[in-house]
Amino acid sequence: MRPPLLIGIGNPARGDDGLGPALVEALQTEPGLEAIAVFQLQVEDALLLADRPAVLFVDAARPGHAGDGVQLRPISAQPDRAPISHALQPEALLAVARDVLGQAPPPAALLAIEGEHFGLGEGLSGVAAARMPVAQALVRDWLTRAVA
Repeated sequence: MRPPLLIGIGNPARGDDGLGPALVEALQTEPGLEAIAVFQLQVEDALLLADRPAVLFVDAARPGHAGDGVQLRPISAQPDRAPISHALQPEALLAVARDVLGQAPPPAALLAIEGEHFGLGEGLSGVAAARMPVAQALVRDWLTRAVA
């Protein structure tokens, strides 16, 4: 079996939208974890989920959408009811994986990190950067449970 997978979603050229890739970069060498960054989830990414004990998606959230700034919650496969582009939500990717791989997708969770500024050409805001240690601790805790 392959290791648990962390998928950081976002565009580093759009300020706090780069929180997912920034977390991947910070945890790239974490033992027992495979971490990748993507701009957006695509149908082809379903193949990444095969033979995984668990997957964690990390994405930036708009202000007011991540509880106390960082929120980890379990998610399950849900078909995309109204696709408006070729990009998928994590729940829709789990449904594609289920249908394409012919097996239940791995247990999954979404780590939402609230951002503040999403402008083109901006780096991470101070508020978003300050949330990174909490997010890293949550990923490490999730990883411990994922391999237990």
